[in-house]
Amino acid sequence: MLRRATTTIRVDDTLVLRPATEEYGEALLEAFEETWPEVSRAMPWINPDMPFDPQMKDFLTETEGMGRSGMLHHWVMVRPWDNALLGLIGFDRVTRSGKANWNLGYWVRSSEQQHGLARKAINAALFWMGEVEESLIELKVDPNNPAGRSTVMRAVRDWRGERCVDGDSAITVAGVRTKHECHLIRTGPSLGPR
Repeated sequence: MLRRATTTIRVDDTLVLRPATEEYGEALLEAFEETWPEVSRAMPWINPDMPFDPQMKDFLTETEGMGRSGMLHHWVMVRPWDNALLGLIGFDRVTRSGKANWNLGYWVRSSEQQHGLARKAINAALFWMGEVEESLIELKVDPNNPAGRSTVMRAVRDWRGERCVDGDSAITVAGVRTKHECHLIRTGPSLGPR
């Protein structure tokens, strides 16, 4: 498996994915707090009983270093004309299927939802991941989150993915344990959405 540093992805005139770094700490914290508690589904490691600021700083420090070495990839979703932070998307190695190389997760701040940002960011990130080699990507979704499920199911359909029951896993979010559905998408130089 090739490793490459996380790089900027220009999606279109309305969205740019920039490597998540400490530079975005304050804006990410603001977006995170705006979207709490829904955002906890995408970042279940956040402890709601601890201050968010140091947790976010630690996350960005680790993400930046690991992104430079190609060990994981996280981007902030940014509106290019005013640099507004719209959300976060990223790949990590926390997989459950026993088949996937990467897990893809994302969230969009509350005020920017329902504008197709998640779909565009997912497609751009999947294309980026598949530019140099084939990878199998795992996407998990809470079946009780209709908007999130719809977004994931669209990506699975567009990229000809498949359901992977073996990868279903219980995830604890804000003290509530919910079984998340697992889906797999294959990316690669000659692969893409329909």
